[in-house]
Amino acid sequence: MNGTKALEYLGQEDIDKFDRDGYLCIRGFLTPDETNGLLQRAKQLLDEFDIESHPKTKFTTGDDNHVGDDYFLTSGDKIRFFLEEDALDGQGRLTREKQKAVNKIGHGLHELDPVFRNVTLKNQRLKALVRDLQFHKDPVALQSMVITKQQHIGGEVPEHNDSTFLYTDPPSALGFWFALEKCATENGALSFLPGSHKTTQITKRFVRVPGGGTGFEELTTTADVPSQVKGDYILETCEPGDLVIIHGSVLHKSERNTSPNTRFAYTFHMIDSPPYAIYDEKNWLQPTPELPFSKILD
Repeated sequence: MNGTKALEYLGQEDIDKFDRDGYLCIRGFLTPDETNGLLQRAKQLLDEFDIESHPKTKFTTGDDNHVGDDYFLTSGDKIRFFLEEDALDGQGRLTREKQKAVNKIGHGLHELDPVFRNVTLKNQRLKALVRDLQFHKDPVALQSMVITKQQHIGGEVPEHNDSTFLYTDPPSALGFWFALEKCATENGALSFLPGSHKTTQITKRFVRVPGGGTGFEELTTTADVPSQVKGDYILETCEPGDLVIIHGSVLHKSERNTSPNTRFAYTFHMIDSPPYAIYDEKNWLQPTPELPFSKILD
């Protein structure tokens, strides 16, 4: 609850909706100039991307085949490019131009690129929103991505919650997802299972495996898991500039992009910092001495 503290950006009805549903859509959060600036910078990065020196790392989302090479594991303080699963043929050659072969750009955009840094760490509206939400005591930003969802190839993202991949004890992940283009049914708009954050336990975490690679570590026994989360997914279409705040435990997904239109989005995540939540060395993404996780409310 927000108590008696005066709200700066959100209304109490917004806070209540987020608490009830586990996500909140805020229409027109970014200005048209901010939105276009992020979109054009993302396209510039794709144009400048050197495919010849790239290790051809693909981004996969299946539990048994998740990305986990060194290029991925050391990307937290860099700007790197991850290819769609269908972007390479059997000989490892691109099946399309490089700009349309990339699934996402990550994971240090919010730290290293001035355009993304301004929206993530310097945005006073966002700081006010975080203070109003009171989800964290001392939030830090730990990863950021542009997800391109390319036309006719942008892959499906199955049902998941973010705290599995950005685990803290206790769970504290919170996602900020900005639509940079129109997000509709045909090009992979997000869908949510409202209220699932209250009934879905975090049963596993995505970790670095000793000896190299990544995998999932079980956190609970089968007896601890709820029988099944019930309800209908809600598709949330978005216009450019819209923001969706995503609770780390809420179930969400997106379908494959079957349309002729891309679906660029920018997303970053916050967690709480010690002593409020512990982020340990098992997690796949790690801060470095040169680039620790940045505080949001400094």
